[in-house]
Amino acid sequence: MLFPHYRQLDAMDCGPTCLRMISRFYGRTYTLNTLRNFTKYSRDGVSLLGISKAAESIGFRTMGAVLTLDKLTNEDVPLPCIVHWDQNHFVVVHKVRKDKIFVADPGKALIAYKQHEFVQHWASTQKNGVGQGVVLLLEPTPRFYEQEGEIESKLGLSKLYAYLLTYKKLLVQLLLGLLVGSLLQLIFPFLTKSIVDVGINTHNLNFIYLVLGGQLMLAVGQTSLDFIRGWILLHISTRIRLAILSDFLVKLMRLPLSFFDTKMTGDIMQRMSDHNRIEAFLTNTTLNVLFSLVNLLVFGGVLLVYSVPIFTVFILGSGLYAAWVVIFLRQRKKLDYKRFQIASQNQNQIIQLVSGIHEIKLNDCGTQKIWEWERVQARFFKLSTQSLSLNQNQQVGAFFINQGKNIVVIFLAAKAVLEGQLTLGEMLAVQYIIGQLNSPIEQLIQLMQVTQDAKLSLDRLNDIHMVPDEEPDGKPLMHYLPQQQDITLRNISFSYPGAGNVPVLKNINLSIPQGRTTAIVGTSGSGKTTILKLLLRMYEPDSGEIRVGEQHFGSLSHQFWRRRCGVVMQEGFIFSDTIARNIAIGDESIDLTRLAHAVKVANIQQFIEEAPLGYNVKIGAEGNGISQGQKQRILIARAVYKQPDYIFFDEATSALDANNEKVIMENLEQFFKGRTVVVVAHRLSTVRHADQIVVLHRGEIVEQGTHDELVNKRAHYYELVRNQLELGD
Repeated sequence: MLFPHYRQLDAMDCGPTCLRMISRFYGRTYTLNTLRNFTKYSRDGVSLLGISKAAESIGFRTMGAVLTLDKLTNEDVPLPCIVHWDQNHFVVVHKVRKDKIFVADPGKALIAYKQHEFVQHWASTQKNGVGQGVVLLLEPTPRFYEQEGEIESKLGLSKLYAYLLTYKKLLVQLLLGLLVGSLLQLIFPFLTKSIVDVGINTHNLNFIYLVLGGQLMLAVGQTSLDFIRGWILLHISTRIRLAILSDFLVKLMRLPLSFFDTKMTGDIMQRMSDHNRIEAFLTNTTLNVLFSLVNLLVFGGVLLVYSVPIFTVFILGSGLYAAWVVIFLRQRKKLDYKRFQIASQNQNQIIQLVSGIHEIKLNDCGTQKIWEWERVQARFFKLSTQSLSLNQNQQVGAFFINQGKNIVVIFLAAKAVLEGQLTLGEMLAVQYIIGQLNSPIEQLIQLMQVTQDAKLSLDRLNDIHMVPDEEPDGKPLMHYLPQQQDITLRNISFSYPGAGNVPVLKNINLSIPQGRTTAIVGTSGSGKTTILKLLLRMYEPDSGEIRVGEQHFGSLSHQFWRRRCGVVMQEGFIFSDTIARNIAIGDESIDLTRLAHAVKVANIQQFIEEAPLGYNVKIGAEGNGISQGQKQRILIARAVYKQPDYIFFDEATSALDANNEKVIMENLEQFFKGRTVVVVAHRLSTVRHADQIVVLHRGEIVEQGTHDELVNKRAHYYELVRNQLELGD
């Protein structure tokens, strides 16, 4: 029995995919997304510790070790096991035979290595001149078999046809057009036979004129049908492409914010490109195949009537052609996975080159960045040569098979004419029919390749579609807040994704009173921003709970909660749109009174008034450049415009000059009245008037109180503010 093999969908998926293969080997199925979560998957991939913890979570007993090859191939070592490969990858060793070691590589395939080849990839250190490498040994426990595993409910080709069936009336029109077109084509071989056997043999020129006129009219009718079919196909394909992409974007909007911290932008963009292959499969390929099948049945039946031997040769030759193409499908699959990974890296490189052009120019590192891009292009070129070589090998074989089939058909037809079994006109008709049958066979063969491409694209899209929504449909969530709305954090601990990461927050207990301002201060990396991210439900705490009044935070709708919050984060985004649209970002119809008030609070009216088009000036990537200070003021205005109940500011005034900061803080003090505010800042002059100040140090609350109380303690807070506020010794 072949060892189960899965391909990794992303460059960082090797660890979870290895564990997925081993679980399947022992009879349990787990989705890649589930195993990612167990491994504490991050943008940097996973560690051996993460794989070990994930394996233990689903019922394996694990042990990490550094072994020599002799010990690894010892009969006492349980197989399959996971080994560290080329210092940046994980593979599964599932069998050892004599001098060969059998590996399941999630990035390639099932491969057998000779022992010296295996050691070159695996050994990372040497002991007494003998190479040794890292291995994770796994054995299932009874708990593994007690668990049911998972059923993979994913988007398949059958579900895709639901998009196509939406346009039943247009499909019926297309099918009628295909049937009429096939019948028109069916008449052509009989007309050809009539011209030769009747017109030429009887020297009847008028009959020939009549038949040629009929052929001309049929050709005009067939061309008209093709034009109509083209317009209908365009309408269907455009609608389907929009529907598929729209559903994908809607799914992206429903995913947790933490998902985007583990995905490369290039990966997501490449998955969007995969939709083009799916749309092509649903429209052009599927409908053309229907047309081909009709032609194949119609002309195949006519050919069978004319000559059974010729029909038999045609069927055998076409079957051999199809078998030849199937041989290359597995290699095409491997190349397609490589193409996706390299294309994703290329997308990331391009995005970095364009978005980071200022830093590149300022640091004079353009040459190095271009070299990085060229290295990706070199890999692309190598992949292209492999693809071209594969296609040419396939085409050469297909050419000889097709030409051999055609030569045999010509020979049999000519022989039949000489023996009186066919007339010369029937021979020409047979040749026409063979020509009409070759095209459907080509399209049916192409269907295998396009279907394979669509399935590969679907596998990658399922990687997105199978991620649980931030708000699952079956989970009831609250869309109201209790009357008492203090926020309470109880025993909160949190670590960012990645096994073995040091906790960013440790046993945090904090009360944020309703209608008051709470400031959080501390050195860089102390966990200030992380608290805000937990309060905005960008992440869920590892332990502990957050409550709003007596209501558990987890029972609140994410969307409802965020609509009640005004937020300014350190990395706020400015859209390519007008100033007004960037401030009133959630409104289709802008409330001008609220807009003017927000602009006044953010002290940005002078900048807007001096702009040529005022509020309608376009800013962002496609518009006018703005300074960091102007950007922060627009973000503050955006938060004020929402008229929120809760306000979360993370270094919201760090880029402002002292004068602007003083004016804005005075305006905000008025705006903050009656609202629950949490402010994170390094510039402590912005938080000294807060109702309570919380001091964090290495993820723990070390002090809490008002500015005066904390200064009098002469401890952590005093050290933070001494230099900034010139308190002296």
